[in-house]
Amino acid sequence: MGAACCRPTPVDFDGEVSLFHFVLLRCVGKGAFGKVRVVQHKQTRDLYALKYINKTKCVKMKAVPNVIQERRLLEEVDHPFIVNLRYAFQDDENCFFVLDLMLGGDLRFHLERLGSLPEDVVKFYVAQLSSAVEFLHQSGIMHRDIKPDNILLDERGNAHLTDFNIAVHFSERKLTGVAGSMAYMAPEILTKRGYTCHIDWWSLGVCAYELIFSRRPFRGRTNSDLTYSISKDPLKWPEDAEKKCTRAGMLVIKGLLDRDPSRRFGCKPDGEGYQELRRHPWFKSIDWDTLETKQQVSPFIPDPKKANFDASHELEELLLEDNPLKAKQRKANQDNLSAEMRQMEEQFTSYDFKKMQRRSYYPHNQQLISTATATSSGLASSRPETPANDLRPEHGVTINGESMELQGPEVEEMNKEITEKEYR
Repeated sequence: MGAACCRPTPVDFDGEVSLFHFVLLRCVGKGAFGKVRVVQHKQTRDLYALKYINKTKCVKMKAVPNVIQERRLLEEVDHPFIVNLRYAFQDDENCFFVLDLMLGGDLRFHLERLGSLPEDVVKFYVAQLSSAVEFLHQSGIMHRDIKPDNILLDERGNAHLTDFNIAVHFSERKLTGVAGSMAYMAPEILTKRGYTCHIDWWSLGVCAYELIFSRRPFRGRTNSDLTYSISKDPLKWPEDAEKKCTRAGMLVIKGLLDRDPSRRFGCKPDGEGYQELRRHPWFKSIDWDTLETKQQVSPFIPDPKKANFDASHELEELLLEDNPLKAKQRKANQDNLSAEMRQMEEQFTSYDFKKMQRRSYYPHNQQLISTATATSSGLASSRPETPANDLRPEHGVTINGESMELQGPEVEEMNKEITEKEYR
């Protein structure tokens, strides 16, 4: 009798997805609101990345609308070169994103370890990422934070775009809010002329330049210097540029970094910009017909014998975590929730990619309002950092490693505060 009462409660895989459906494995990352764990689905044995966000911290940072908007956008997208959402659910303490597992690390990690990447590797990644960017734009979504930190590799070396915490739907009306990491922002964002999805192609160009030449094309010691450089400075190449990149590659990067969005590569309407990019001689070696099926062999394969992320997160979880993550039954009484907790309870809905069709919440997610504070979304990032990312300083519009979206008159004051922190 005693042995029978100690048996674990059977998991109902036909019911709504919960943490009980997964085996918790090693911790591989940490962010402002939670951590990143490798998990295995108990029924299918498939491995995923579990990113979880502490609700109490989220409320304190007034980031509830961000979490909900990110959750909704992730349900909408599904692409071979995007880190896709597979499950979403919550318990009394956390909101959970279960995503495609990327064991190859992020490009910031590899850039710092290797110093630079060969041109053929960068060309392969630009081709894959351009496919993802075009898919997002055709879906009416701009990412707004493309940078090496947000590009993850799978174990076969394929590149995937992640981190949708400041991604938004766009329409014919241009946006004016300053958003993203400053070093990767397009000039039309910083000059506040209004912008649309064309900014993502600029950011991709900055990434390509940085990955090949180990430096960014535009730099400045202060935010004002960086703004001037991005807006005014001519595009210059390192002295050894021709040793690292062919003329065709430099022409593509130059085209992506054209300050005039009407001339920038990728930006012609109705998909013609993407087709023009595909036809460029630089991509002659890319078989676009098989690219999205991942049949092509990546010119760079991450070393499977090495940890491609910061291994200290696992040690911290074992030694310092006073409230380790575990599956818990939900409380029956939910009557005493605060307005923001109630908003998460109602709007961070469950998702199971095996049982549900993907859908768009647009335009209903355009103006998510905090029910407790009546402030628009955008002042804090909801997503924990990707593995091996959160301990590195980011020279952009970031606080504690998190990308920010700044709106209205607070922009100058926030920029001043960040500059003082970065260069003190």
